[in-house]
Formats: sequence, C-alpha cells, structure tokens
Amino acid sequence: MATFEDFMKLDIRVGTIIKAEIFKEAKKPAYKLEIDFGEKIGIKKSSAQITNLYTTDELIGKQILAVVNFPVKQVAILLSEVLVLGTYSKDGVILITPDKKAENGDKLG
Repeated sequence: MATFEDFMKLDIRVGTIIKAEIFKEAKKPAYKLEIDFGEKIGIKKSSAQITNLYTTDELIGKQILAVVNFPVKQVAILLSEVLVLGTYSKDGVILITPDKKAENGDKLG
C-alpha cells in the first residue's frame, strides 16, 4: 500500500500546453505535447494518448497537471519528460485540469 510519504515524493505541477501535434511514430494513437511549466521548470515534452476526446487545436492553451520528477522515458522517437495526468473513462482519457487559471509551475499541495 502507498503511504502519504510516497505521494509527497511526486512533484505535480500546473503547465500550459503550447504545442500539440499527432505523434505518427507512436504505437497507439497519441499526441506529442510541449508544455510550459513556468520559468523555474521550463518547457517540457510529453506524449499523451488523448486523441479520443481532444483535438490538437483545442489543446493549445489548456492548463493541465503533470508529474515533473519522473525519469525521462523513451516513447518511440520522443523523450517524454513529464507524465500528463488524466482519468480513464469509457470514451477515453480525460485530462486533469485546474478549475481556475493557475500560474505555470504551481505545485499540487
């Protein structure tokens, strides 16, 4: 069982998607994302299997939550630097987003 201390090891931050494109090289339908986490963390890349419920156009400017302290992971030709958080629903993955505008880099706490 995970402990509260285990949860506290995760660095979950708010970021704004600034670029989204179809990830043609991925095994499963996905997008390549560039996400701005503010001055301290910077712009990070990620892959997200969210094509069922989101278009690339509607992702631009969307704020999301992501784990920013996992090791980099190779996904096809992309080095994924953060894990974008979402819930699995019957229609596809739904992104976890702040319900009000937050500063890029704000920490979940």
